[in-house]
Amino acid sequence: MSSRANPKVAVLMGGPSAEREVSLTSGRECAAALRDAGYEVVEVDAGLDLVARLNEIKPDVCFNALHGRWGEDGCVQGILEWLGIPYTHSGVLASALAMDKQRSKDVYKSAGLPVVESVIAARDTVRQQHVMTPPYVVKPNSEGSSVGVYLVNEAANGPPQLSDDMPEHVMVETFAPGREMTTTVMGDRALSVTDILTDGWYDYDAKYKVGGSRHVIPADIPKQIFDACLDYALRAHNVLGCRGVSRTDFRWDETRGLDGLILLETNTQPGMTPTSLAPEQATEIGMSFSELCAWMVEDASCNR
Repeated sequence: MSSRANPKVAVLMGGPSAEREVSLTSGRECAAALRDAGYEVVEVDAGLDLVARLNEIKPDVCFNALHGRWGEDGCVQGILEWLGIPYTHSGVLASALAMDKQRSKDVYKSAGLPVVESVIAARDTVRQQHVMTPPYVVKPNSEGSSVGVYLVNEAANGPPQLSDDMPEHVMVETFAPGREMTTTVMGDRALSVTDILTDGWYDYDAKYKVGGSRHVIPADIPKQIFDACLDYALRAHNVLGCRGVSRTDFRWDETRGLDGLILLETNTQPGMTPTSLAPEQATEIGMSFSELCAWMVEDASCNR
């Protein structure tokens, strides 16, 4: 990053993904926080003219507040590498790998991290028959924020009738019962564990609508489980090759003790508003939202 006293930061937000609105919210909050921290900030809706916009702006660093495909799957990271602009969050390979749920699970398994069984199946096949014994979950293999998730319970009359908006191939995953928990990693440190309480499935609305969920931080769970979440999240971050901030999600069936703790996925660009899960955990360790955003800018790099 430039050594100028007042570095120019381009905050990338919006974009064309299904998570555009979430990204716009994250981006605006991060831009405001970075201005408070003393940076010169330009907000950029990262569309197909991104290269031209960045050549015009000439930022010292890009703060990547994009979510979903294009901004989170290695595409934008590749553009920034090509332009030689340092950027926040993970690089090309880690971003692409974490976005591919099945391949990232293969990496977790190779590192001895606990996951549930899953398969990639054709959308039409999943509509026609149960490809595994219920209960199970059907989801796009490369989306985030619980976009397009179907829960098929044991009492289901038949296979799920997936929307035509779903990809031609989807992930079908054994349902992991229990509590929803998450851990943020910042650099080489796992911060805390949050217990996420909802009235039902932790879907898109539960994540982003006011009152959709309640966060208990630090989670009121046994020390063994708390420490395992910290350990697993840091190991997942490292084995995927992440940098900066990531967040790993878990399910914990407390009736099974440590054996009931399952790693779901790692988000290389978690939501970034002051009340989002990752910033809440930063606050828990004494770091304000502006300080967190500034740390991410200072941590930014490329060629990794």
